[in-house]
Amino acid sequence: MNLYLVESQVNGWDASQLEASLQKVEPHAELLEAQASPQDSRLYVILLASDEATAKSAFEQSGLSAQLVKQVRLVGQDLETVRQRKAKANYLVEWNLPAGLTMEAYLRRKAEKSPLYAQVPEVKFERTYVCEDMSKCLCFYDSPDEQTVLKAREVVGAPVDHITTIQNIR
Repeated sequence: MNLYLVESQVNGWDASQLEASLQKVEPHAELLEAQASPQDSRLYVILLASDEATAKSAFEQSGLSAQLVKQVRLVGQDLETVRQRKAKANYLVEWNLPAGLTMEAYLRRKAEKSPLYAQVPEVKFERTYVCEDMSKCLCFYDSPDEQTVLKAREVVGAPVDHITTIQNIR
């Protein structure tokens, strides 16, 4: 089984409606987590599926449309920890990775820089999903506010292309 990021536009969403829709995904793929951004009307879903076509088809069982489906790698937590802590994340940072960056170089840099988060103890780095095609990564944080997340990103020397608040849906 592989991990897939599915992004969807969900204008005028309601958490209970989204949760009910996402229940239809489960027979076809395992829904690891679903985070919604109230300010952007975006839904970020992580599925465990055998392949990209299965992930997309499973998501579409929800009645929602997928704008993006990409295989991702989980960094910073294991699957069981994500299942237990997914409701802890309240900020999502998107970073469009620079051309030419390899997964190996990204992971090496991440390992070197992650200890620096200790300089900003009020924010907790939760996890990152890195697209296997190295196009972008999504970093999840538990933080009192956006400025603290930005400070933590500055400390570790990681850019921010977009930051948004998120709410765990499932």
